Amino acid sequence: MNAAALDAFETEATPIGPQALVPGVRPVSMKARLEALAAHPLCSDRLQKPCDIGLFDDVARNQMDLFGADTPKPNME
Repeated sequence: MNAAALDAFETEATPIGPQALVPGVRPVSMKARLEALAAHPLCSDRLQKPCDIGLFDDVARNQMDLFGADTPKPNME
């Protein structure tokens, strides 16, 4: 853009030079940038180990039911 065109718009100083702002649009503030970063879910840099204990153990769910209808009755003689 030439200098005359930049004078028609408000400008914002950036590390790469002045940037023209569209009329009616305010520049993105540091607060807005930080809020956008905080809104993203946290994620790990490394692959997580599976939680195979207690309630989250998928292998334990393959066991027979302790109180199910298919459980053989004990012999009480």
